[in-house]
Amino acid sequence: MSNYFRRVPDFEYVSRLPDAKISDYITVKNLFKKGKLREDIFQDLSVFTKYQIKGDDRPDNVAFEFYGDSNLDWLVLVCNNIQNIQTEWPLPQSSFDAFLIEKYSNYDTLFSGIHHYETSEIIDSNGVTVLPAGLQVDSGFTFEYYDELSSSLITRSDAAVPVTNYQYEENIQNDKRGIFLLKPRYINVVLDDLEEIMAYRKGSTQYMSETLKRGDNIRIYD
Repeated sequence: MSNYFRRVPDFEYVSRLPDAKISDYITVKNLFKKGKLREDIFQDLSVFTKYQIKGDDRPDNVAFEFYGDSNLDWLVLVCNNIQNIQTEWPLPQSSFDAFLIEKYSNYDTLFSGIHHYETSEIIDSNGVTVLPAGLQVDSGFTFEYYDELSSSLITRSDAAVPVTNYQYEENIQNDKRGIFLLKPRYINVVLDDLEEIMAYRKGSTQYMSETLKRGDNIRIYD
């Protein structure tokens, strides 16, 4: 994320260190300033590419493979509006295993315990899907439909299939693996926007320059 934080402006505030003079200031990065994609970019799917996170890949691994620059890991996160990598990014396998054991206590509960039931896909004799897969239902769910080709009412008692605790947790992780990445040719557009977003504007008593503000415990995010 180094090329991202280079663009984050600075803020100076009065030093509270024990040996500090009254005129001493401490310079920090203004983390209230956050880069984001413009709404018109977010709404245009043609500028994105679908990407599947592999194995234990981190955002920097994905950025290196897709953009050739691991420092664009922040862009990977911004493209998917990921705020908390601990909960919104797939867990490494070792962390996933530890999480499962802590949550379910033993392997029998994990692999044999039923979390819920879902529908399996049912297709009629004309090749039309009359029941999609993946709908959450009760264990005793049955499905009836009229089949035009056979001119009969068909009842399916096998429409509900069990989903184990392990399958449920694994599906959550797999869902997180499908992300969108901005196509490389649009990177400069985003970097230009980032420069504009991060720049301070004149008009505030705190304003020192486009990259620096100074103040005394007052808001710093404008």
